[in-house]
Amino acid sequence: MTERPPFFQVLPDFWRLIPLITLETGLRYLVFAGLGWLLGYVVFRRRWRSRRIQAEYPPPEAIGREIRWSMLTLLVFGLVGAATLWLAHHGYTRMYWRLGERGKGWFFLSVGLVILLHDTYFYWTHRWMHQPRLYRWIHRVHHQSTNPSPWAAYSFGPAEALIQAGIFPLAVFLIPLHPLAFGLFMMWQIFFNVLGHLGYELYPRRLMDGPLGRVLNTATHHALHHEKIRGNYGIYFNLWDRLMGTNQAGYEARYRAVTAGAGPEAGEPARDGRS
Repeated sequence: MTERPPFFQVLPDFWRLIPLITLETGLRYLVFAGLGWLLGYVVFRRRWRSRRIQAEYPPPEAIGREIRWSMLTLLVFGLVGAATLWLAHHGYTRMYWRLGERGKGWFFLSVGLVILLHDTYFYWTHRWMHQPRLYRWIHRVHHQSTNPSPWAAYSFGPAEALIQAGIFPLAVFLIPLHPLAFGLFMMWQIFFNVLGHLGYELYPRRLMDGPLGRVLNTATHHALHHEKIRGNYGIYFNLWDRLMGTNQAGYEARYRAVTAGAGPEAGEPARDGRS
């Protein structure tokens, strides 16, 4: 067994970790999704109107549904997080506890490695969940939001929430990680998750003309996935979609139309069916 870290001297057992991690994850979700909602749907609603990816705004009942499912997701994240930390405390993972143990260079490199690992994990699990036999039972809840809001970031059914939470144990089994490094990754993750469901395209038009446009994913990229329920499976980077040929054909044209200030009417209407 590894040396007992101070964290566990305060919270010594699995059951007391569950509400702590659930609350911590919930506060992060509330801050980022709430800020996205406040900026995009209240403060800058009129100013950002020309950057809407879809013309319509999600109705109140859709917002309520997204928040309700997200509450269940937070509980699943709390359970998986508590189980993972329990395993780490008993020496079954590669998590380490002293910041200076591996140096600053590794600390920041490990954050980058987890981001790349999650980008790969997300693409392939997401694409897998779109198989017809699995979609209805695992992924359908998330795609009830054909026109998502920032609150859709964690709107998953229980099976998908468990799959999404799987990045935590996978990461600490594969990569030596300090808990703070994983916390930084989680900040990155919720930021890009909310950005992808924001409903506005905030990146500049010229992004698509340079190399970053071929690497970074955009809100338009994920909004099109919600509209058409196919293709555009990536989360942070556009590498796997390009490599596997799963980018939607109209993605770049839609991005250029929205960022040119043509308004959402220049895009295609949302579709409710799955194809």
